[in-house]
Amino acid sequence: MKVIQARSIRKVLDHSTLILFAAIVITFGFLSSQFFTFQNLSNILIQSSSLAIIATGMTFVLLTAGIDLSVGSTMFLAGVVSAKMVAWGSPLWLACVTVLLVGTLYGLVNAFFIYRFKIIPFIVTLATFYVGRGFGLFLSETRAMNLPEGFLKIGSVSILGIPFPVLVLGVVILSAHLALSKTQFGRQIYAVGNNAEKARKAGMPVDRILLSVYLICGFCAALGGLVAIAQLGAVSPTFGKQSEFMAIAAAILGGTSLFGGKGNVFPGTLIGAVTIQSIQNGLVIVNANPYLYPLITGAVIFLIVLIDSLRHMQEVKSRRLGASF
Repeated sequence: MKVIQARSIRKVLDHSTLILFAAIVITFGFLSSQFFTFQNLSNILIQSSSLAIIATGMTFVLLTAGIDLSVGSTMFLAGVVSAKMVAWGSPLWLACVTVLLVGTLYGLVNAFFIYRFKIIPFIVTLATFYVGRGFGLFLSETRAMNLPEGFLKIGSVSILGIPFPVLVLGVVILSAHLALSKTQFGRQIYAVGNNAEKARKAGMPVDRILLSVYLICGFCAALGGLVAIAQLGAVSPTFGKQSEFMAIAAAILGGTSLFGGKGNVFPGTLIGAVTIQSIQNGLVIVNANPYLYPLITGAVIFLIVLIDSLRHMQEVKSRRLGASF
C-alpha cells in the first residue's frame, strides 16, 4: 500500500510542471479574454525565447549537479561588447560572433576555476557574476547603449512565417534535446550528475564533461542575450539582471533537479520558460499592481524549489520502500 501511495505522489510531482502551466494559463484566460488571442500567445512564445535559450544552457549545468550564477552578467557583458563594436564601425556579423565568443570564454573561465582549483560552482560563478557586471558597467560607463537598426531586424524578421527568435529557440532546443537523449555525451552528463565519482571510476572523462557543460551554458547565455537585445534595441545598465534566477527557475520548473542527474530541455525546460513568461504576461494583461510582480514571481520560484525538493525526497523514499519489499 505504501509503495502504491508513494508511486501516486511521485507521478503527481513528475507532472507538476504541466499541472502548474495549465493552472496558470486557465486562470489568466478566465481573468482576461485577451490572454488567449493568437497575437498574445505568439508574443509569449517570442518573449520567452531568450529565457528558454539561457535556461537550456543552465539545464546542462544543473544535470551535473552544478550551478551557474553568472549567466546574467554574461548576457550583459556580451551585449556591451557588441554595442561597443558596432559603435566603432565593426560589421554586425562580427559583433554577433564576438558575443558568442565572449559567452563561451566566460563559461571556460568558470569551468577552469571550478575544476582546476576544485572550488565549488556556487562560489566561482558568484564571483564571476560580480566581475562580469562590474566590467560591463565600466565599459558602458553605466549608460544605456542604443543599437543600430540591423540589430532590431534580427529580433523582428520572420523566416517562412516563423519569427527569428522562435526559430533560433527551436534550433537550440532541438540540438540540446538530441544531444542529451541520443548521444553518448548526453548519457555521460546524466551519469556524472547521478554520481560523479562512480562515473570517474567507470572511465568517463568527468572533467571534460564538466568543462563542456559550462561552455554550453556560457554560449547559450550569450546567444539568449543576443536575442534579447535584438528585441529591445538597447543595452541598459540593468540588462540581464536576475536572468540567472529566472533561468534556474525555468529549468527546475521543467523538471530538472537541483540535485543533478534528472531533467530534459524538451518539453521540460521549454515549458518552464513559457510558464514563467505566461505569468509575467498575464499580470500585465490583468493590470495587476506592479509592486506585486516580484512577490508573485518569488512565490512561484519558492514553489518550484519546494516541488523539486519534494520530488527528490519522494524518489529517495520510493527507493527505500522498493528495497524493503
